[in-house]
Amino acid sequence: MDEKLIQRLESAVTRLEVVTAGFRGGGSPETGAEAALDPAIVAFDDLMAEFVARVSAAAGKIGGKVLEVTKILGEAFSVQKELLVKVKQSQKPDPAGMAEFLKPLHEVIMKANALTEGRRSDFFNHLKTAADSLTALAWIAYTGKDCGMSLPIAHVEESWQMAEFYNNKILVEYKTKDPNHVEWAKALKELYVPGLRDYVKRFYPLGPVWNPTGKTTASAPPKAPGPSAPAPPPPPPASLFSSEPSQASSSRPKEGMAAVFQEINSGKPATSGLRKVTDDMKTKNRADRSGVVGAGQKEGRVSSPSFSKAGPPKLELQMGRKWVVENQIGRKNLVIDDCDAKQSVYVYGCKDSVLKIQGKVNNITIDKCTKMGIVFADVVAACEVVNCNSVEVQCQGSAPTISVDNTAGCQLYLGKDALEASITTAKSSEINVLVPGAEPDGDWGEHALPQQYIHVFKDGQFVTTPVSHSGG
Repeated sequence: MDEKLIQRLESAVTRLEVVTAGFRGGGSPETGAEAALDPAIVAFDDLMAEFVARVSAAAGKIGGKVLEVTKILGEAFSVQKELLVKVKQSQKPDPAGMAEFLKPLHEVIMKANALTEGRRSDFFNHLKTAADSLTALAWIAYTGKDCGMSLPIAHVEESWQMAEFYNNKILVEYKTKDPNHVEWAKALKELYVPGLRDYVKRFYPLGPVWNPTGKTTASAPPKAPGPSAPAPPPPPPASLFSSEPSQASSSRPKEGMAAVFQEINSGKPATSGLRKVTDDMKTKNRADRSGVVGAGQKEGRVSSPSFSKAGPPKLELQMGRKWVVENQIGRKNLVIDDCDAKQSVYVYGCKDSVLKIQGKVNNITIDKCTKMGIVFADVVAACEVVNCNSVEVQCQGSAPTISVDNTAGCQLYLGKDALEASITTAKSSEINVLVPGAEPDGDWGEHALPQQYIHVFKDGQFVTTPVSHSGG
């Protein structure tokens, strides 16, 4: 008999057993039979029987860590079903109750994430794909437009896009090596898109539908104080200018800036309490304040070549759509080589570094960088340079738009395919554009973009022309 048919029959028998137990135990229809036979619950059983079973079957052919993480994935979907049944039986919880409600799902997701940590496995891409994909199940936490989440359908799609980065690596790596891995990767994608996405779209497009007459979802028990007298009210907030704990103003003298203003308002001379500076206290007469800086002091002030005070260096893909390059200092070999036309690149706070982008991307933004070099092939939308100093940008392919804003010093190298690019500048200076010569081996031609303009009121409107400097 077909394996899928057997699983569907087993699922139906399980639901009938739940119904029977509900009636024998005197349970109400809402808590027993009705929840088990609800069309949304039945459809979720069918989803698991069709899609989760297909992923599990493919994992069984591979075994090892892949099978282990797939079992956790199946466990997560089983927990999701239990939560859906609870939704049918419970009232909408408060934030504390929602955290307790989601705790079983969170524990399973953490179990999957634990497999990706430690020593890198040969099947890291499989583990990472499965673990990252489980965040799609958090759609059940959506409580409204103010909850900080995307709508359930969008949340499922965005979560899968984050996992798909690693899933695509599996497809490329095993395309000609092992069809079982390709089967597993494709089955996992179909589980979420269209599987879970279409399920959520059909039954819960605006989030879970709670039971207004159901039971209250219990929240985590608070740490209650012992049986003693009621706690005293909290003390008044401390002064912004004083580090001492706040007290009543009548119980102690004022301190900090409050004391300064009190002294000024008292009418006494403002300098009456100051000490007299003697000659030996003056900086020019102090032996310990020599103007010579020792070699040890110089070395102590040299910062690390790979770390910025603004934060740790980053070069990572976020949510499967945005490459983030931040706080890179003194790095001349930065490369992004696994990108596509749907992804953007954001470069921030880098100094004295070079980044090469191999492949077409949607958009490139270079923000607050100094002495930074960017080399890219093609960009679909635009390349933007903002708040930078002394940067060099080279386009080897095509770029429809290049914009330079609030930047001092920018060298643009345009290849032959980028000569039709539209260049927009604002509040910027020292912008030079270099283009190839007429001959293949010819020198590059350098063109300075104007930064000074003449505005003349003529015929009822202002006419603007760039300032041209001619030698005498």
